[in-house]
Amino acid sequence: MTIGNQAPKKERKSRKSKPVNENAPLLPKSKEEDAGFDEFDGASFTGAVFNLSTTVVGAGIMALPATMKVLGLGLGVAMIIFMAFLTEASIELLLRFSRAGKNASYGGLMGDAFGKYGRILLQVAVLINNIGVLIVYMIIIGDVLSGTSSSGLHHAGVLEGWFGERWWTGRFFILLVTTLAIFSPLACFKRIDSLRFTSALSVALAVVFLVITVGITTVKLINGSIMMPRLLPNVTDLTSFWKLFTAVPVLVTAYICHYNVHSIDNELEDSTQIKAVVRTSLALCSTVYIMTSIFGFLLFGDGTLDDVLANFDTDLGIPYSSLLNDAVRVSYAAHLMLVFPIVFYPLRLNLDGLLFPSARPLYQENMRFASITIGLIALIFLGANFIPSIWDAFQFTGATAAVCLGFIFPASITLRKTI
Repeated sequence: MTIGNQAPKKERKSRKSKPVNENAPLLPKSKEEDAGFDEFDGASFTGAVFNLSTTVVGAGIMALPATMKVLGLGLGVAMIIFMAFLTEASIELLLRFSRAGKNASYGGLMGDAFGKYGRILLQVAVLINNIGVLIVYMIIIGDVLSGTSSSGLHHAGVLEGWFGERWWTGRFFILLVTTLAIFSPLACFKRIDSLRFTSALSVALAVVFLVITVGITTVKLINGSIMMPRLLPNVTDLTSFWKLFTAVPVLVTAYICHYNVHSIDNELEDSTQIKAVVRTSLALCSTVYIMTSIFGFLLFGDGTLDDVLANFDTDLGIPYSSLLNDAVRVSYAAHLMLVFPIVFYPLRLNLDGLLFPSARPLYQENMRFASITIGLIALIFLGANFIPSIWDAFQFTGATAAVCLGFIFPASITLRKTI
């Protein structure tokens, strides 16, 4: 149960040749099951691009300036571009073999290639990756609004800066309110295309963050207060050499969107557009990633923190510094709040497929839908309050589940199908 989309209506000519896996648990098995969604005419190209771009541009962008500190600007930017091409190639493999095998989900494709245990392995990987990513989102939101302590220094959050240290500006209370007021309502949508407007807004907020960061850096470059950054890593001993590899999981995690590609493809009005959707999304996200990495590292240099948003709490040395700091942090915190449901969507469906592989479609079972939603949100909330750093979470998910979802599984499927 790795997709939550119903097969588009058969009368749409562009979808007639679309392969559909009739055994996929979340696909309706009768007209009666499909009746509640019959008014849906398919997602647009623009909506699909926004949803996939929102899946890609999440918390990973905040750790990319820190990867520049590890790799150097030249090697770091080259790695971002390389990962974009690698991601496009792996998604192309998934789509090609999904069409050939008439599979409408990533899990269905893994099941077709490796049987029941292949599908289960895929579902477990999605659970590990998405829970880790969503915990990172909450950690960043807590850092931004409530504050964080790093290297013995306390970086005040936006609300802490405005109102001082109060019980209601503490991390636990801020995350609790955010979870109940924002995450929970947005997590209740049963079709991914319903999130296209929040996805468009989230992309716009990411651009706002980028524009402000570029503006601040440009002003400081003009007044000569920024030094030339390192283009290559600073390797002086064996320890610094091994540290280079800690940046790899962050780069891997930054591009993982494979678990949502089939869901978006299934809802497209014209299924032939999916390759263009993927390429457009990756081009947009790579541009945002490169500019954020360059200007974020230029702005803070070797003082760049694991979560670059935490750097925006001091005087930037330009007019309206405090206002710009708050605008940067609030805009990106709001962006992450809107990204949350896009990543939560496949998480819930894969957990349901793992626990109830033979049950009725999840969208038809309100009690099961609510129970899984509440349980997952509670788990993510607790994780965000006990995991200290986004770098720790990124290294774990990026080195395990993310690399499997993005590269190992697609390569394994290719080998299985061609040998």
